[in-house]
Amino acid sequence: MKMEGYRILDLSLFLPGPMLTQVLADHGAEVIKIEPPTGEPVRKVGYVEGNATTWFRNTHRGKKSVVLNLKDAEDHAIFLDLCRTADVVIEAFRPGVVDRLGIGPDAVMQINPRAVYCSIAAFGQTGPEARRPAHDLSIEALAGVVSLNLGRDGHPVNPHMPVADLAGSMTALAAILMALLRREKTGKGDVIDISMQDATMAWLPNVVGPVFAEDRAPIIANERSFGGYAFFSIYETSDDRHLTLGGVEPKFARNLLTDLGRPDLIEAAISPPGPTQEPVKAFLRETFASQTLDHWVNWFEGRDVCFAPVLNLHEAWHSDQVAAREMLLVDEAGNRHIGTPIKFRDEPGQIDLRLPALDEDGAEVRAAAKR
Repeated sequence: MKMEGYRILDLSLFLPGPMLTQVLADHGAEVIKIEPPTGEPVRKVGYVEGNATTWFRNTHRGKKSVVLNLKDAEDHAIFLDLCRTADVVIEAFRPGVVDRLGIGPDAVMQINPRAVYCSIAAFGQTGPEARRPAHDLSIEALAGVVSLNLGRDGHPVNPHMPVADLAGSMTALAAILMALLRREKTGKGDVIDISMQDATMAWLPNVVGPVFAEDRAPIIANERSFGGYAFFSIYETSDDRHLTLGGVEPKFARNLLTDLGRPDLIEAAISPPGPTQEPVKAFLRETFASQTLDHWVNWFEGRDVCFAPVLNLHEAWHSDQVAAREMLLVDEAGNRHIGTPIKFRDEPGQIDLRLPALDEDGAEVRAAAKR
């Protein structure tokens, strides 16, 4: 496996850090989760399946668990001893905390210059907001993303994916892998400063046009990514379900409108997003509302149009495509797990569905540290 032989120390909690170390564990890395005496919080957060929460199950499989109180002198020494053989150290405290604890990048790099030390924080280690407390929703709000998620009343609604958490996690993963690759040539590690706000804003190249090109905020209803195009919109069906059209290329408009008997609307459909699209939207709203979602799923079969039904989350996880890609795994006890999205041909991940009990590996690690 690609990450076999790498040792990862994970001090992070909740989602961004644990998600990225889960990916590393799935591909062979030894991930040692350093838990506080009270344990990783998501051991107790949300829905439970079997003997664990689904959140914990899908961010901590295949890892080792070691409880260390980093304010305790003996545990502090054990942690630094682990750092001597670590390839990567990941933390997600507020800026300044690791330095106060004596486990910051300078302390770690002094004893192990080959280590890659990655800090993930809401706003990074610098700037006027660096020490401000924030979780995903606040970061998305300050990154401008919440303003893009409007309900039917035109007011912002809660984003339904933790975009800041996920963007921070995957950006950190990319940075760590780049640092490890560079270490092969230089023999030196590096210190990585990941801001979840930075990462979120870096994911917006397709929606910053009005801001960069015209120095204004977007008018959400008129923008291509938020329903400004008839062929990039959501429509209701007669059974209170919904479907999407998700491709604005002219060929898709020609194909669909011709088959629906309205080629006269093609010119409007391929015009810029905004009010000129309204006649097409009105026609499509009326048309799709006339039949059930199942009817339209069958009708679109074989047609070259970017169409998809809006599935609920349960339906999505039980689709044939998800099964074919092994994205839903079931262990011997019947508990469900999210599969790995990274598919290698020659060295595929070998997912260890085992979950560590709190401090399950503590005795072994402490004994090794005292030798």
